[in-house]
Amino acid sequence: MVNYFRYIIGLIFIISLNAFAQNISVKASTDKTEYLVGDYIYYTIKVDYDKGLKIYPPEIKDSLNSLSVVKKENPVEEEKDGKASTTYKYILSGYDSARVTIPAIPVMYKAPRDTAMQYANTDSISILVKTVKVDPQAEIKDIKAPMKIPLNWWWIALWVLVGLIIIGLIYYFYRRYQLKKANAQPVKKVVILPPYQIALNALHELEEQKLWQKGEIKAYHSTITEIIRKYFEERFKMPAMELPTSEAVELLKQREGTEIILDTTYNFLSNADMVKFAKFVPLGSVNEEMMKQAYEIVNKTINGNAEVRKEEAGNVQ
Repeated sequence: MVNYFRYIIGLIFIISLNAFAQNISVKASTDKTEYLVGDYIYYTIKVDYDKGLKIYPPEIKDSLNSLSVVKKENPVEEEKDGKASTTYKYILSGYDSARVTIPAIPVMYKAPRDTAMQYANTDSISILVKTVKVDPQAEIKDIKAPMKIPLNWWWIALWVLVGLIIIGLIYYFYRRYQLKKANAQPVKKVVILPPYQIALNALHELEEQKLWQKGEIKAYHSTITEIIRKYFEERFKMPAMELPTSEAVELLKQREGTEIILDTTYNFLSNADMVKFAKFVPLGSVNEEMMKQAYEIVNKTINGNAEVRKEEAGNVQ
């Protein structure tokens, strides 16, 4: 009796296991069975199962020998009448021509309140990857014929409008520049006076100041000698401002056209030195004579040589 009871319990257990095994089914498929090298192979695994089962995504990468996984899409889950299904989609590709078998892929799952991991296998699928047949005698041509793109007149009109706006802006700024240039103030010509004219103007201005008549005798003699020394520097290119009277006269002797002013220059500079350094107080006639000598020195060397005339002709900018 006891043995019979154990037999009944064991039978019920086996039947329950078989019943539970029918609660999940897996199926694999491809979109077609023949592909060209490099084509996308759309591979799908669909799992139908009882709602209580926990399904784990299948790992196919290590199971593929001559195929590559291009993309793995997100699984799609559905539920209906207490049943559930999950669809896993992959994009594969093959780069060698051959008949390829995608092996059975295990799908792992776990029953409720069960710690043991179980699995169900997909069917294996055989596909053919082949190359494009090439006729070496055929004419070489594109894989696909050139595609004609229809004209989009709205885009053409838009670009024409943009071009007209750019041309208009260029013309506007060009006209603005031309008007600004036309209304610009003319450049004033700067007249550079020759050395003799500068000296004569300075002497005339000094005369009008009447310094020695006001008792500013030393200032008068300092100013008049400074005018003549600056004239020597510009006219004869010599450092007249830095030299004492004797050295200035000696250096002046070496310049062309100065013979006629050497004596006058020596007397002129000597009288000025007496006033500036020896505190000599000259008579009014001496002060007047200094002005006459200064004019004489300049006037006698205005047209001394061709170099001066050339310099005067070119001193207008």
